[in-house]
Amino acid sequence: MHTDLGDGEFLVLTSGANLQRGIEAVGGHLFLTTRRLIFEAHRLNAQTGRTVIPLHDIEAVWKCWTKLFGVIPVVPNSLAVATARGKTYRFVLYGRDKWLRLIRETQQDLKDGDEEYEGDYDERD
Repeated sequence: MHTDLGDGEFLVLTSGANLQRGIEAVGGHLFLTTRRLIFEAHRLNAQTGRTVIPLHDIEAVWKCWTKLFGVIPVVPNSLAVATARGKTYRFVLYGRDKWLRLIRETQQDLKDGDEEYEGDYDERD
């Protein structure tokens, strides 16, 4: 993980994942921390960098289909994350049920503790 964690922030879950950016499925790693969902792209992709989504900005998370070229449904192995800023991110990953459960649980834990992280969404190289 290249992203620094803040004081009191801990890693909850990590795995390889693809993030759908337009027609490209960008390969990389997805990290769930106690405050953020972070995607770091592999350097070999056409689109690199990272995407950081504060958990308090996530309005909904649901299972969805992986789409070829961002249009044609192919496999039901993706997770969609909608934010308060009106953006929806689609992650192709293994174990989406676990990801869905842990994102929701960690988000609730954050609300119960009233901690917030203010951060950027996209940081591309």
